[in-house]
Amino acid sequence: MTVWSIANQKGGVGKTTTTVALGGLLAAWGFRTLMIDIDPHGSLTSYFGLDPDSIDASSYSLFEAVADRRQMDPASLIVPTPTEGLHLMPAAVALATLDRQSGRLEGLGLVLKRAVDQLRSRYDYILIDCPPVLGVLLINALAAAERLIVPVQTEFLAIKGLERMQHTLKMVTKARPSPLDVVVVPTFFDPRTRASHESLAVLRSDFADITWSGVVPIDTRFRDASRAGLPPAIYDPRARGVEAYAKLLEQLVQQPSGTAREAG
Repeated sequence: MTVWSIANQKGGVGKTTTTVALGGLLAAWGFRTLMIDIDPHGSLTSYFGLDPDSIDASSYSLFEAVADRRQMDPASLIVPTPTEGLHLMPAAVALATLDRQSGRLEGLGLVLKRAVDQLRSRYDYILIDCPPVLGVLLINALAAAERLIVPVQTEFLAIKGLERMQHTLKMVTKARPSPLDVVVVPTFFDPRTRASHESLAVLRSDFADITWSGVVPIDTRFRDASRAGLPPAIYDPRARGVEAYAKLLEQLVQQPSGTAREAG
């Protein structure tokens, strides 16, 4: 089983779209795939028609169980999606309270890793959709994953977010027993704008070792797929954005975790 976390310390760069797009493609290619939403905003959860404000069984339940010192079967928190082979562990807004609780509770940093380890026989791939802030949730995601996928919108403010992310990685990965592979994915690329081209040039110059050679273009079919509650690859397999994610996924699958470059 392979675990990828999708994160950036800036919102609106395409984290949830990347999670759903890659998850849908993996399922379409025959891989048993689980998506875990640990973002209190619950965009991934809402994508599939669930309400993070009212949901009972969610990724937050994992942390509740640790706080209450009771056992929790992570499989009991998983729900199917309309796509065969693609499952979801939804998020609850209560995840936003974890950083306030972490000071009085021990062992919250590895909750997700322990849950993922219990699910190893059930899935080929697990994708974790992360919040855009450094805290106990992002630390959990980095501890659980073998690879970090960082969507970066091709505009300069998003590149600043990537710089913050690199700083975070230097701090967090010191505690890991093995390096964390990092792949930067340029998103929202608009070939008509100078800003997109200039930002992409900066990514490929300053972050050359970890930046994917392709781009994910702006594509309105992503919005249409979201409205339909379907992964883009299922909604419109021929969409240009789907084709871009398929090229990215081919590279990620062919390059096993442990062979990419570590950020820093």
